[in-house]
Amino acid sequence: MSLTLATGEIVGLIGPNGSGKTTLVNVLTGQVKPISGRVTLDGADLTGLAPRAIALHGVARSFQIVRLFNNLTVRENVETAALTHGAGRRAAKAKADALLAQYGLTASAHDLAGELNYGAKRRVEIARALAADPRFLLLDEPAAGMNEDESEALLRLLATLPAERGLGLLIIDHDMRLIMRLCHRLHVLASGRTIAEGDVESVRNEPVVIEAYLGAPAEAGDA
Repeated sequence: MSLTLATGEIVGLIGPNGSGKTTLVNVLTGQVKPISGRVTLDGADLTGLAPRAIALHGVARSFQIVRLFNNLTVRENVETAALTHGAGRRAAKAKADALLAQYGLTASAHDLAGELNYGAKRRVEIARALAADPRFLLLDEPAAGMNEDESEALLRLLATLPAERGLGLLIIDHDMRLIMRLCHRLHVLASGRTIAEGDVESVRNEPVVIEAYLGAPAEAGDA
């Protein structure tokens, strides 16, 4: 497979369970080293670099299972991300406060992250990723566990990010209502291979995509 992401756009990475979506994001962000192929950013080869090195090149991510510093406060979680990417203490605090306000987390600033409900933890994780001022943000199922109102609020926030922050956004999610409304392009995986890519309308009507999601039997001879 081959996938590209540019700053200023939102790409949805979709496919059935087990199709390789999270594995791909793990390769892009250094959690998994590829056996073959390359990961590049503006021509620089990032293949096989450690996650921290890739993050310092401007690639941030969230995880399918939320990974926060549960024994730190919400503010400290976001401040820590800013500090580790070069911000001074005063600038990190200001950045954290701004992001908490933007994501509706100000009232929880002094709460331990581990005590938050699931939807709030998701928002903290995104705010923490943004504290690093990434050029590319990869989100793995950010709407998982959210109710309809929370998902709608998340959509509104994510939709503004490319223009507001000049970043490229790659999002994995099974909430097709969110994906279809949010994304500029879709990239579809099945069994670790690209089966379709393009604008939302054309991809959603691709017979091979419909077949993959409905679980229809493959043609004889298909891999």
